[in-house]
Amino acid sequence: MQLTMFSDYALRVIMRLSEEGANRRWTAGDMADDLGASRAHIAKVVTRLVDMGLLESTRGRGGGISMADGAEKESVGAILRQLETGEVVDCVGTNCPLLPGCGLRPALAQAQEAFFATLDPLTIEDVARPRLDQDLTVSGALPLTPL
Repeated sequence: MQLTMFSDYALRVIMRLSEEGANRRWTAGDMADDLGASRAHIAKVVTRLVDMGLLESTRGRGGGISMADGAEKESVGAILRQLETGEVVDCVGTNCPLLPGCGLRPALAQAQEAFFATLDPLTIEDVARPRLDQDLTVSGALPLTPL
């Protein structure tokens, strides 16, 4: 499964903030520059993450964005379920002749849920700052290695 660019950037923003801890407040513009992304796109991502309660945002001098208390303990799978709201294949409203008896759509929905379930045991803290002794393998999956 491929994540939307929105979800990809959301995870990057959270992980980058998690790396810094409470030591630094970022502006959305600085974060966009750091990630090599559009400032407008990161501003939308930050707004959504604040709405989800994962980030805190303060306006004005000395303001910026930072991790909300406890956000590092949030499940990556749970976060992605909130961000990835669409189906893998969106057939509704099409003139596809296979739609009435299609078995692919429910199978893909099940595969998407399995993807999220694989990420459920991993927290932002796990993927942002993996310890060398930490086993990030997920049952039945290839070992995850830090970037």
